[in-house]
Amino acid sequence: MAEDSPVPRRYPIGAEVIPDRGVHLRVWAPARSTVEAVFEGGTTIPLNPEAGGYYSGWCEGVTADSLYRFRLDGGPILFPDPASRCQPDGPHGPSQVVGPSSFRWDDSDWTGLTETGQVLYELHLGTFTPGGTWKSAAERLPELADLGITAVEVMPVADFPGAFGWGYDGVSLFAPAHQYGPPDDMRMFINTAHKLGLGVILDVVYNHFGPDGNYIREFAPAFLSDRHMTEWGDPFNFDGPQSGPVREFFIANAAYWIREFHLDGLRLDATQAIIDDSPVHILTEIGRAVREAAGTRSVFIMAENEPQEADLVRPIEKGGSGLDALWNDDLHHAIRVALTGKNEGYYTDYLGTPQELISATKWGFLYQGQQFSYSRQRRGRPAFDIPRHKFVTFIENHDQVSNSGRGLRVHQLTSPSRYRAMTAFFLLGPGTPMLFQGQEYGSTKPFLYFADHHPDLAALVMRGRRESMRRFRSQATPDGQRLFSDPAAPETFNVCKLDPAERANRGEWIALHKDLLTLRKNDPAFRTPTLDGAVLGMSAFVIRYFVPEGEDRLLVVNLGRDLHLEPAPEPLLAPPVQGTHWHPIWSSEEARYGGHGTAPLDTEESWRIPGEAAVLLGAK
Repeated sequence: MAEDSPVPRRYPIGAEVIPDRGVHLRVWAPARSTVEAVFEGGTTIPLNPEAGGYYSGWCEGVTADSLYRFRLDGGPILFPDPASRCQPDGPHGPSQVVGPSSFRWDDSDWTGLTETGQVLYELHLGTFTPGGTWKSAAERLPELADLGITAVEVMPVADFPGAFGWGYDGVSLFAPAHQYGPPDDMRMFINTAHKLGLGVILDVVYNHFGPDGNYIREFAPAFLSDRHMTEWGDPFNFDGPQSGPVREFFIANAAYWIREFHLDGLRLDATQAIIDDSPVHILTEIGRAVREAAGTRSVFIMAENEPQEADLVRPIEKGGSGLDALWNDDLHHAIRVALTGKNEGYYTDYLGTPQELISATKWGFLYQGQQFSYSRQRRGRPAFDIPRHKFVTFIENHDQVSNSGRGLRVHQLTSPSRYRAMTAFFLLGPGTPMLFQGQEYGSTKPFLYFADHHPDLAALVMRGRRESMRRFRSQATPDGQRLFSDPAAPETFNVCKLDPAERANRGEWIALHKDLLTLRKNDPAFRTPTLDGAVLGMSAFVIRYFVPEGEDRLLVVNLGRDLHLEPAPEPLLAPPVQGTHWHPIWSSEEARYGGHGTAPLDTEESWRIPGEAAVLLGAK
């Protein structure tokens, strides 16, 4: 078929079915002199060279669902397409041509996710349900909608080798992981979520390829940077010679997920390892592409960023990247230390004091340029001007649960009453809260690190995992090192699967989270809060939410023993209108949550604050 007119491709690389014209292939392979597409059944089609190292061509007689690989420079080894849309047998197998989807969307009324008002829920497809598929996960979505969740954040699903893994070792970035079902099952999951009023955000890894199943060096060594380095090896070449096609690849990938799967946003993994010295950072361009691909829908783009670079969420016109939110590790670390009493490893620079919790509530990041002893350098940049909803807050996430050695949930490392109190502080705070799968019912299932690699690589991964956990003094001991499960063992993966029967027996936990999320949604004090806080004791503090016309709210949190404040010279405790006093609206010690009741706090004997409790007060 002659190429006598521009090809109406949707994306610059990969195999595309062009209606009424056939299948068109395009690949970037500047290191090669010839590229041939070899289809199963024996058809071989030479691709034509283009400027800039691309090869492309029409494939006569080829239809959707056909399997193919590339032969480079006439060599004996065939390679999958770096931009494959589907790898039915995994990343080492052939690529599959994917035609226009026959999936029938019925989410035309869905308008997307706004920047404010979100409650996120992080899940891993393989362990969220016993089935570990898109279909089985979709069956659980009504429970999340009923709880008060507004969007699920799915851990990475770019195809990776083996039967199981976290997804951060993906290698086929356009192909939904074959382990969870075909691409249309992913569409079904998202469509179901939209019908329930839930958004879906995808975690994407744009800082490295996994160590197994990636063949990009065979096509284009220039795809990887020789100027920069990360803890995972060579990062992508976003700013060196021949970086244009690399940038194009990732911009297209981000837009692809939004356009083809109706996703509502992205979570950008470890953005500190996305190194780019170009005049316009690649993250800025990705953000623009995502919003353009969404059209009239609004999308939510958040980033993980260990050095806490606040510019990522500042507007582009003010020198930022224009993203919507940043994960707030500082608040998590302070919460963790407050609940467990341990501040080893990367928790070293946190004490879990009331002042830390107040400061994180008011200012987002605790470290905005101060010296950080754990890394022996300064951490963070000023973020005083960043609206508080732009900080994603959490008590648990996949990394932090797995890094506890045994993979224990936080509620298993502290007392139930203290955990309920902290849950109230977290869910009623001004940040954008995120729950980790099973957290809402106090799951006792661990979340361990698991990755199904071949034996040699598995041994290296196990060794690296043990070494990384030596950062924690307790886990550096021989006894601590024996805690670690083998990431490549199937039982390590299987023990992490959530148990629906456990959820059915944990109504007290579900009631706690649902009631707090209902308060957060319906009480005006928590929508666009103006707040302040004060320390009341070694383990106690108060957060005041200022609302016009005397509708202020007071959240009193005490993580220690009962406290009698006499005197109580703290102005935040004063009622908003003369002649009124504070009365409980909600308490973490209500019997329906497993508590033991709450006596009055604002009494004629000054303030009596119950131990290991959080109480929300209003004035009357």
